[in-house]
Amino acid sequence: MADTLSLVKNNSFYQDIVLKFLSKMDKGALYLTLQNGGQIVIGNGEGSIHASITVNHEEFYKRLILFGDIGFGEAYVDGLWDTDNITNVIKWVLLNIDNAPGLSGSKVQTLSLNLLKWFNKLSHFKRANTVEGSRKNISEHYDLNNDFFASFLDPTMTYSSAYFYKDGLSLQEAQIAKYERLCQQLHLKATDHVLEIGSGWGGNAIYMAQKYGCKVTSLTISQEQHKWAVERVAEAGLSDRVSILIKDYRQMEGTFDKIVSVEMLEAVGFNYMDVYFKKCHDLLKKNGILAIQVITSPDSRYTALRKGVDWIQKHIFPGSLLPSVGAINSSVNRTGDMTMVDLKDIGLDYALTLKLWFDAFNANLSKVRTLGFDDRFIRKWNYYLCYCEAAFEMRNINVMHLVYTRPNNTGR
Repeated sequence: MADTLSLVKNNSFYQDIVLKFLSKMDKGALYLTLQNGGQIVIGNGEGSIHASITVNHEEFYKRLILFGDIGFGEAYVDGLWDTDNITNVIKWVLLNIDNAPGLSGSKVQTLSLNLLKWFNKLSHFKRANTVEGSRKNISEHYDLNNDFFASFLDPTMTYSSAYFYKDGLSLQEAQIAKYERLCQQLHLKATDHVLEIGSGWGGNAIYMAQKYGCKVTSLTISQEQHKWAVERVAEAGLSDRVSILIKDYRQMEGTFDKIVSVEMLEAVGFNYMDVYFKKCHDLLKKNGILAIQVITSPDSRYTALRKGVDWIQKHIFPGSLLPSVGAINSSVNRTGDMTMVDLKDIGLDYALTLKLWFDAFNANLSKVRTLGFDDRFIRKWNYYLCYCEAAFEMRNINVMHLVYTRPNNTGR
C-alpha cells in the first residue's frame, strides 16, 4: 500500500478534509482507491467488517463536504464512486458511526462536513404528512409501477419484512409465516371485522380472510396498489369479505374487533403519531387488539434522527420517520388507555429479506430496463436495498411486532 501522507500531499482542498475525517473512523478496514490510482487503508483492520471504495471523480469529496451522508449516497448514484459490495461499505460506516461527523444520527458533528444540511432539512420538513401530503409522499414510491415491484417481490407481493422463524424457508414461506404470526397475535376469529391500515398489494388481507374467515376492511392511499389489490381479492373470490378502500386512516369511521398495520407507521411522521394512535384507539372496540409491524430506530438516537434527514428520507420514502419503541409507547399512552402485551424483534430477518430482494432485483434488470428505468435508477435502488440491509444487520434499526390491547381484556 502507498503511504497515506504522500498521497494526501498536494491533493484538493475537499479531499484533504474528507481524508482527515475518515482517518478518525478506526474500526474495521476501508480500502480506498483514489481517483489517481493510489490506495489508502483506513481503520485498524480488526474484525470482520472490511469494505472497499474506488473514487471515480474528485467531485466525490465535495459532495461529502457539502451534504454529508446524503451526498455520499447521491455520489454513488451519480457514479462518482464504486464498490464491489455496497452493504459492506454501509456496514463499515455504521460500525464507525460515533466517529463519523456528517452522518445522520452520529453523536459527533462538525461544521466542516454536511455544510448544506439545512437545504435537505428544509426540503424534508416541507413533506409533512397532511392528508394531501401523505398521498403525494406515498405515490412517489408506491405508484412507480406494479410490474416493477413484481420483478423482485415474491408471489405474495409483500413489501415488508418476512419472518424466517426457521432455517430453509423460501421468501414466500417466510412472508406467509409473518402473516400467520400477526394473525395469532390478534387472536383472529371468523366473527372478527379487521381493519388493516396500509393494504400493500393485498396479500395480508387475503390471507386473513382465507385462513380465518374474518371480514377485512383495508385502507390504502396508493392508486396503483389499490388497483392491484382489488383485482387480487376478486380473483381469490373474496370480494364479499375483503374491501380495499382508497382512504386515509384519519378519515375512517366505525369500530373494529382487530386492527393490524404492517410497516405503515413509518409514513405517519412525528407530527401525526398522536393522531394515528388516537384514531386507532377510537376505531378499536373495547376488547379489541392492535398489532403493528414497524421499523424502529434506537431510542438513544431518536431525537437526533427526528431533527435531521437522511438519504432514504430524501430519495426513497419522503416524509418518513422511523419511530423508536419509546416514542411509540409514549404516544400510545398520551392518546388512550391501550397497553403493550407483546413485543418481538425480527430485525435480522429484514436483513435477509432485503438481500433476497436485492438478488431478485439484479436477476431481473432486463425487465426493469424494459419498464423504462435507467441505469441511474438501478444504482439508486441497489444503494437503497443495500443501505437498509446493512442497517438491519448492524442493528442500527430494527423491525418490531408490537401488540396492544386495553386493561381487563382477558377474553381476547
